[in-house]
Amino acid sequence: MNHEIKLIEDLSLNAWPSHQMQIYDSWILRFSYFYTHRTNSVEQLGPSTLPLAEKIAYCESIYRDWGTPCIFKINPFQVPDFDEMLSRRHYEIEHTTDVMTLQIPKKIQPASDVPVRLEASIRPEWIFSLFDLKEMTNEIHRQIVPSMYRAIPKRTITAHIEDKGRYVATGLGILDRDYIGIYAIHVDPAYRRRHFAQAICQNLLLQGQKQGARKAYLQVVQGNTPARTLYERLGFEQLYTYWFRVSPHYI
Repeated sequence: MNHEIKLIEDLSLNAWPSHQMQIYDSWILRFSYFYTHRTNSVEQLGPSTLPLAEKIAYCESIYRDWGTPCIFKINPFQVPDFDEMLSRRHYEIEHTTDVMTLQIPKKIQPASDVPVRLEASIRPEWIFSLFDLKEMTNEIHRQIVPSMYRAIPKRTITAHIEDKGRYVATGLGILDRDYIGIYAIHVDPAYRRRHFAQAICQNLLLQGQKQGARKAYLQVVQGNTPARTLYERLGFEQLYTYWFRVSPHYI
């Protein structure tokens, strides 16, 4: 299990580049103007050679210069007392996330009455339609995030459903080794309960399988019960949990 967890941690880093990154003593510091926790946090790639307190202070100073909170991703590979060390510094837990995996079934039959369109490239129209579905209006994010999608170094599959010329649902598959990662599942609230998210996931899994994927993974924030229910219905099972420790202020 530890090998698979480490593999998926690597795959998820490949899948979602940050706007800027730097390496510091086997830690990767990611910066994206606080677009998401994942792309604006510190991840540990290997063991430290410097004292942890010194490294934490350094990271706090760097994120302070960016004007964003200092955030650390906590996964099962952190040293046992690291999370407690951050707690003593009054870092708070946010975005506790479950990682789920699936052995892709040999036969996948997406609903034929849901018109899902798949494309190999991530077109600007798909990106900005996703922004609209997420009601994302931050101008800095709208400027930098398209370049983050274009920087994904792996094969991609975008999915969307249209109605009256407008995207009402999206999804993204990212292929890496024999996995497909499922990302960006969003459905317009007015179009929910029509099984659009399920159809998009099934189509991405089927297309990923055709391109060599045998397994799939995804990430779902705890508390998102509808999404979790859907993924379990598709056969995804819990593998592990990670969370973020966020500084209480711009230290």
